Amino acid sequence: MGEKWYYCTFGSQTKVMLKTIKIFIRWLEVEKGYSIHTVSGYNRDLLEFSATLQGDPRLLAVSTAEIRRFVVGLHGKNSGATVARKLSALRSFFRFALREKLINADPVLSISGPKVGRYIPVFLTVDEAFALLEAPSQKDTYMVRDRAILELLYSTGMRVSELVSRDLVDLDFKEGMLTVRGKGDKERLLPVGAPAIEGVDQWLDQRLQLIQKRAGRGRPVEKHALFLNGRGGRLSVRSVERMVKMYGERAGILQIVTPHALRHSFATHLLEMGADLRSVQELLGHVSLSTTQRYTHLTLDHLAAVYDKAHPLA
Repeated sequence: MGEKWYYCTFGSQTKVMLKTIKIFIRWLEVEKGYSIHTVSGYNRDLLEFSATLQGDPRLLAVSTAEIRRFVVGLHGKNSGATVARKLSALRSFFRFALREKLINADPVLSISGPKVGRYIPVFLTVDEAFALLEAPSQKDTYMVRDRAILELLYSTGMRVSELVSRDLVDLDFKEGMLTVRGKGDKERLLPVGAPAIEGVDQWLDQRLQLIQKRAGRGRPVEKHALFLNGRGGRLSVRSVERMVKMYGERAGILQIVTPHALRHSFATHLLEMGADLRSVQELLGHVSLSTTQRYTHLTLDHLAAVYDKAHPLA
């Protein structure tokens, strides 16, 4: 790293822990290319731990006992997944400190995390997915836009954060391909189905009218964004989440429908139709194949349930 010179300025009375956290966070952003949400979570977890240290938080003075007390104190107030996430942040931080020779031994090495139960993604049946796509109606001000969003989420399986950050130039209408930047700022190309392409194409007329209307009144508008809100700005993640939930309720789907449920549905339905795991991994933008493998457990559970229900000797 180009910031090693910074360490030599630390005196025995300097808050080494806090300064090292800043350098570590910068390293995650620049060198590792972590997303803003991941970096923010690491920073929050590390500052929370630092605040529990007695007196001046010196990096070399942090002991395994202090970390264990911190982790034990998390239980009862946080879920197992949250405790595991915070411990993971500490592991990464102290490995970084050890590699940079700021500490002589890793104080987290002997601490084991909580057992976290296997996460089963929530997904829609094919019938539920189709009902959701048909939920927007003429009574909705932005029916065309909302239907295009639902079609695009289900057609590509991309994350809602990836959807709202898309610009018009990212979608190749002729080739039916969408350029997406996912976690770690990694770029991937996603094929887009004909219904989604058609839905977005129909939205472009309404989008242009909105831009012209705003411009005519001298109002600001986000001209590059693929999807706009009524004020001419880029749609937010929360707005899309509220919209998807509303249409899920209108479609009569009993469970709460989220954009992530559409992502899970995309992956599950592909695997049920015979897609291979590696292809689904690439489409979802998963770094690890094990992350994608949870969908195989899901489809096997679904197939077992169908078998038990339908087979006369089950």
